[in-house]
Amino acid sequence: MSGGYLGRILWVDLVAGACREEEVADEIYGQFLSGIGLAVRLLGDRIPPGADPLGPENVLAFVSGLLTGTGALFSGRWMVAGKSPLTGGWGDANCGGTLSPAIKRCGYDGIFFTGVSPRPVYLLVDDGRPELRDASHLWGKDALAAEEELIREAGGHARAAVIGPAGEKLSLIAGICNDRGRIAARSGLGAVMGAKRLKGLVLKGKRRIPVHHREEVQRLSRECNKWVQFQPPFVTGTMTAYVGTLMRLLPTQMAMDGLVYKLLLKKWGTVSMNQMSVEMGDAPIMNWKGTSADWGIGKSRTVNPDAFRVLERVKYHCYSCPLGCGGICATKGPFGEVHKPEYESVLALGGLCMNSDLESIITMNELLNRAGMDTISAGGTVAFAMECYEQGILSRDDLDGLDLRWGNSAAMIALIEKMIRREGVGDLLADGAKRAAEKIGRGAGACAIHAGGQELPMHDGRNDPGFNVHYSVEATPGRHTIGAQLYYEMFRLWKRIPSLPRPPLFYRKRRKYLADEEKAVMAAACSKFMNVANGAGLCMFGLFLGAERIPSFAWLNAAAGWRKSPEEYLAIGAAIQNRKQEFNRRQGIDARSLQVPDRVLGRPPQRRGANRGRTMDLEKMRSDYWEQFGWDREKGLPKDRP
Repeated sequence: MSGGYLGRILWVDLVAGACREEEVADEIYGQFLSGIGLAVRLLGDRIPPGADPLGPENVLAFVSGLLTGTGALFSGRWMVAGKSPLTGGWGDANCGGTLSPAIKRCGYDGIFFTGVSPRPVYLLVDDGRPELRDASHLWGKDALAAEEELIREAGGHARAAVIGPAGEKLSLIAGICNDRGRIAARSGLGAVMGAKRLKGLVLKGKRRIPVHHREEVQRLSRECNKWVQFQPPFVTGTMTAYVGTLMRLLPTQMAMDGLVYKLLLKKWGTVSMNQMSVEMGDAPIMNWKGTSADWGIGKSRTVNPDAFRVLERVKYHCYSCPLGCGGICATKGPFGEVHKPEYESVLALGGLCMNSDLESIITMNELLNRAGMDTISAGGTVAFAMECYEQGILSRDDLDGLDLRWGNSAAMIALIEKMIRREGVGDLLADGAKRAAEKIGRGAGACAIHAGGQELPMHDGRNDPGFNVHYSVEATPGRHTIGAQLYYEMFRLWKRIPSLPRPPLFYRKRRKYLADEEKAVMAAACSKFMNVANGAGLCMFGLFLGAERIPSFAWLNAAAGWRKSPEEYLAIGAAIQNRKQEFNRRQGIDARSLQVPDRVLGRPPQRRGANRGRTMDLEKMRSDYWEQFGWDREKGLPKDRP
């Protein structure tokens, strides 16, 4: 063993109530890093084909990144992985906060749970001593209350991850919470935890993480931090909306430097993009059938970035993050101090449902945080139900008397409360739009916007076709945290890998929609690079600074004592991607079935708004992408497979 990783994982058998440690060979880290790479390397072999995601054969992995605890900046992400009950294939979710270093300080690179416990339990790891304890007194508590109680019982500086009522009730859009409501939200893995009757894990350790060349990691971090701290006076929140309008009206587009986005993040956090994204066509409106003209500046002004800054009482940082895009807000609502909602949550509970009531958005966000339910999928499912109501597919009687017209915030809150409790129509909707549509019938499927069963995030692929590609080709579909043409521009990988395409500084917007080999190379590079990032535990927002400013590859070499080139790291990313896609093949997932709906592709094109007249050739872009990994162009399978 060299540095950055511990070389050890913990296996927890929930049936027998037993824990055992397993040594992991150095070469596995060299081939797959840690984090998500370690998870897919081990789970691919141990979850059998056809395993019930909510059954005993599924394995749930909590993993930390190779750079976590080494002194590298932005390296505080932890990941959870397993077979997704939402999509039936590879599932993973990613979260910040403080849990990631806690895993490693207990002496492990990952903690893996097998089987189903006969009663509610939680795992306590105290200074390297793992123990399963009874959690019956915690079952039924919301995520914040359960986390607080577990940390109190553990004493000291413990860290915890828990599920709330959504996970306990096996909602397929449930996530896993830490740091008082921050959620590893996607893939429905909170339901896996609930099915295993695992309420939480509490980690309390003091292990020092080995680093091969600690001084070099620290030197690189100091250089990186100079870019983070650069923060000149910038525009007001209102001006961001007009910047978006200008970007919509111009026929040309400028390649985005992530340093500009960093300025926004540092001042406002992700809500900096609220109005700008609506105006430029990045934010989907009215369940993806509306436009910027339907929810323009007049209606979106209530979610202006400055509206959140007024409420913000204190900023907070994830572990090892110098940026600090998070915040705690004081509100007049029932919960008092709450997490500042993220962009995805604001738009999913706002523009997607035509809701301009800021206080209701904050209330719903907190309800979902406490329940441990994904705000993206919850908002997408509510928007689905609203369209079904508008189309007459669902009546007011079907909705337990709720008047679910667009923008009715009181009805939205009531519906989300029902989804959390699985009460009445909430039971129908608690597993997401795809399954609800299958049960409703009567044409409801046309209103369900998802990829492979997972509701889509708040980034419109009609504005950036790269989002639609990644929504449709990733083993975990419908994800916005992997790639887009915008992301490729901000990653600036050509600065370290000159063979990769370098976008021109200015280009005509229609260039984005050309299905050519360059787009495939760019998309594949995003997938590979984010696999490296998720193996290292790096935050995507840090990576947006650009490859010449955030030394991802140099950090890994200094921490682990390797001499790998950037090209070799992308090859590791490709190996991770292939493992995830192979997992899906073994689980019987047809890669072609993950494609987003025609509405999302601009078929037919919208007639007004920011994305009017736009459509894309996803089939060719997707086939070109598969070819970059050596997979069959038509089926998305390895060429030597049937």
